Order: sequence, then structure tokens, then C-alpha cells
Amino acid sequence: MSDEGVQKAATFLLALGEDGAAEVMKFLGPREVQKIGAAMATIGAIPHERISKVLDDFKAAADISSSVGLDSDEYIRNVLTKALGDDKASSLLNRILGGKDASGIESLKWMDSPSVAELIKNEHPQIVATILVHLESDQACEILNNFTERLRNDVVLRIATLDGIQPTALRELNDVLTKLLTGNESLKKKSIGGVRAAAEILNFMSGENEASVMDNLRKYDGDMAEKIMDEMFVFDNILEIDDKGIQLLLREVQSDSLIIALKGANQDMREKIFKNMSQRAAEMMREDLESKGPVRLSEVEAQQKQILLVVRRLADEGQIMLGSKGEDSYV
Repeated sequence: MSDEGVQKAATFLLALGEDGAAEVMKFLGPREVQKIGAAMATIGAIPHERISKVLDDFKAAADISSSVGLDSDEYIRNVLTKALGDDKASSLLNRILGGKDASGIESLKWMDSPSVAELIKNEHPQIVATILVHLESDQACEILNNFTERLRNDVVLRIATLDGIQPTALRELNDVLTKLLTGNESLKKKSIGGVRAAAEILNFMSGENEASVMDNLRKYDGDMAEKIMDEMFVFDNILEIDDKGIQLLLREVQSDSLIIALKGANQDMREKIFKNMSQRAAEMMREDLESKGPVRLSEVEAQQKQILLVVRRLADEGQIMLGSKGEDSYV
């Protein structure tokens, strides 16, 4: 979700009122509500025009399904208290979090990444790897970025070579992670980790960290490293999407985000995008690209990753079919 989307969602939930917001937030997931909750905490008085615009946008997009989520109970409690006041926040949180079991690995999904990293960084790397494969790939990447280079490389290697975990092995997790330790010994070995899991996490990693991790993987097993590279979906892979898919993607991406992303794209990629726009839109996009000043490569990568998130969502929904980075420089 783009920053603008987060602000719109936060405004929309505040405009709905307590009961309406509570009903919506019951269906949200950890990562998205963390962002929306933080945005709600920083929104002051909302002009009537802003509310009307957000509601109009929602009405126009009502046929498009989406999902959002929350952070740790304590974090969300603090955020909503700041946004709504003690009484309203307390009532809302009772509706949202009532009866919610936030123990174990499930609770980590509701925490901010630096806090999770601090919590697990002293665990055995194999335990850390086991934890991370149970989280969303982008959150796992953020947690890895908070580790030392040595630990990060070790953990990704273990993720890539992990092919499953027996329920008994989960007992090595500390008390905070007891959610997964149900004591059910009859459970079959769960298929987790592996090349695909490592690739999905690396898709979110910055260029310098990714290069270090990949060098370590190549030293351990060159063939495995190549398999991981083959599984990674990068911005250039958008060229493999057919024109219908590109047109669908463009309807989901903000123009400002696309302009920055294309600053780091080759000419083939740019032409692929332009030909799936109207002639006027393509001309405006070309002009905007030419007039756009230097942009940090890290900003380009960030926008490209956001677009890739949209690509993955559309692919998972079956709407499209799917066929390196360097230092922080300017493009």
C-alpha cells in the first residue's frame, strides 16, 4: 500500500466512526494496520473536503477487494489512544482485540520489525530462520536488515536449506513464541523454508545487503544460489507480463511512484509501459521523466518494490500471469 493509500485508509476509518472502524479493522492483517494505525495517530483535524474526497475515492473503488492489518496489541493501543482518546480507543480495542491470542510467533506479526529483531537476535540462527519463515517476506526482510551482516548471511543460508520443521523442534523457541508449540505430536512435518522462501525474502532486501547474502550463498552452494536467483522476481521481470496485465497493473499504481521507478528502468521497460498507456498519458509520462531531477537509487528501488508488491498481489489473485542492485547512487 502506498503512503497515499495509508493516509486515505486512516482518514476513511476515522471518518467511519467507532463502530464502523471496529468492524472494518476486524478484517485487517498485522502489516497494514500497523501502518494505518500509525497514520491515524498523526492525523489532526481533517478538512471536510478531504473526507469527501476519500469517501468518493472509496465509492469509486468499492469493487476492488483489499486487505489491511494491525501491530502489537500494546502498540495499537498506544496509537489508537493518541488518535481517538482513552475512552474511544478502549472501546474500539475491546471489539478488535477481545479474545485475541497474541502469543507465540503469531504475536510477532503484530510487532514492529526492530523490536522483533531485538527479541530474537540472540537466539540460535537455526531458531531465527525457523521464526522468519513463518512471517511475511517483507517483514522477515526488515528484521534481517536489523541484524549484523554475519547473522543475516547465516540466517538466510539456513532458510534456503530448510525443508521442514518437526513440531518437537519448535520447543526450542523462547517463551514469547509459545503460540506454535501446541504440543500436538501427531502433526506432520510442515513444509517451510527452502529456495523459494529465501528468494521471496531477498526480493525485499536492499542491494548492498542482498549482494553480501548472495556472495555467502554462492560460497556455500553455487547451484543453490543460482536457483534462488532464478526464483527471485525483480523489476525487469515485468517485461514478461503481457499487455493486458501491464494495463491492469497501471490502474493500480500511482503515477508519481511509476515515474520514480522508471528512472532506474532500461528503455525496453519504459517503452513497454508507454505503449500500454493512452498516447496523451504516455507523452505526459515521458515529459515528467525528462523533467525529473536526479533520484537516489534507494528511492528508485523502494518504488520498484512497491510496484512488485502490486504485481505479486495481482498474480496471486490470478489477474495477471508472470513469465542487480548496487550502492546508493543517483540515476
